[in-house]
Amino acid sequence: MSLDWLLGPQLQAFQRAGFEVLGASAAGEHVAAIEAAGIRHIALQHATRAMAPHHDLLALRELVRVFRTERPTVVHTHNPKPGVYGRLAAKAAGVPVIVNTVHGLYALPEDPLPKKAVVYGLERIAAFCSDAELLQNPEDVATLRRLGVRAKKLRVLGNGIDLERFEAHADPDRRAELRASWGATAHTVVVGLVGRLVAEKGYREVFAAAERLAKSHPFVRFVVVGPEDPDKADGITVSERDAAEASGVIFLGRRDDVDAIYGAFDLYLLASWREGFPRSAMEAAASGLPIVATDIRGCRQVVDHGENGLLVAPRSVSELAAAVAELADDPARRATMGAAGVAKSRRNFDQEQIIEITLQCYRRLLPAGVELTSA
Repeated sequence: MSLDWLLGPQLQAFQRAGFEVLGASAAGEHVAAIEAAGIRHIALQHATRAMAPHHDLLALRELVRVFRTERPTVVHTHNPKPGVYGRLAAKAAGVPVIVNTVHGLYALPEDPLPKKAVVYGLERIAAFCSDAELLQNPEDVATLRRLGVRAKKLRVLGNGIDLERFEAHADPDRRAELRASWGATAHTVVVGLVGRLVAEKGYREVFAAAERLAKSHPFVRFVVVGPEDPDKADGITVSERDAAEASGVIFLGRRDDVDAIYGAFDLYLLASWREGFPRSAMEAAASGLPIVATDIRGCRQVVDHGENGLLVAPRSVSELAAAVAELADDPARRATMGAAGVAKSRRNFDQEQIIEITLQCYRRLLPAGVELTSA
């Protein structure tokens, strides 16, 4: 999923810059799209999203074999678990250049000490194996410096999306068609969410807020886009989903037309407990939506409180409900915030900037004598 949805445009840009690009991950339904884009995919038998240390060790050993067979010049790792065992495997296999993107450290300063000890300890070890650490979120710089990661390895990368795709969503007919399928009228305020159905995305608080607003704001409708994530221990259960549907929440499952769906929303909601630099919030901002988000690392980089949205305390049902109600009652303010979000996305969220920074990093670290032939 990450190779396809999150990294697809980058991988194709690296090809055009002269690299032969291979992607390694678990097998799955996204492989066809990856290979259709000209990226050779290597299926890893032991890669899993679940908490499974035994499989992680096997994945590390599996990757060492892959790297020794393929002999890549650059290994670039993404996401928390593969970011750790991928860097370790690359170092063990003697890969010349090792780069990691920090999508958001999996532990936060307020987390329990045992969790921080494990996460930060593994991150410190893995970072010693890399040549560069590209951080999506500037708030992680200080943490990595405290862990002993050298400043010259660190570069704030930011995050980006295809702005044209999400700015070009204004199709009145498609908006009307989607809203009608949700039972929304011209007077309905549709609050949208996009993300995997796991508790850390704040869905339980959202469901409680939706139940509360069903009484005071019956014209507000919540629409959730995103797949289930059965590998995660905090996955939303069938009974929780059924209860939310009984309160009026609509679940669309996984969708490939999210750009059009954003165009049918009136307000975007992200209630996560932990984020690195949330892609869905950037997409919502580029789509001209005001955003209600939790006041956490990542969301703070997308939402300027009072400008293009509102920030609320994480895990607070009352603050979530109050913020949604505040903007649901004020269409003029929603329009002003939406315009501010578009302007911010144009300044800060262009994926072309991310691609160029990454390519600059590769070129700087390439061994002497390695030349690229741009396509």
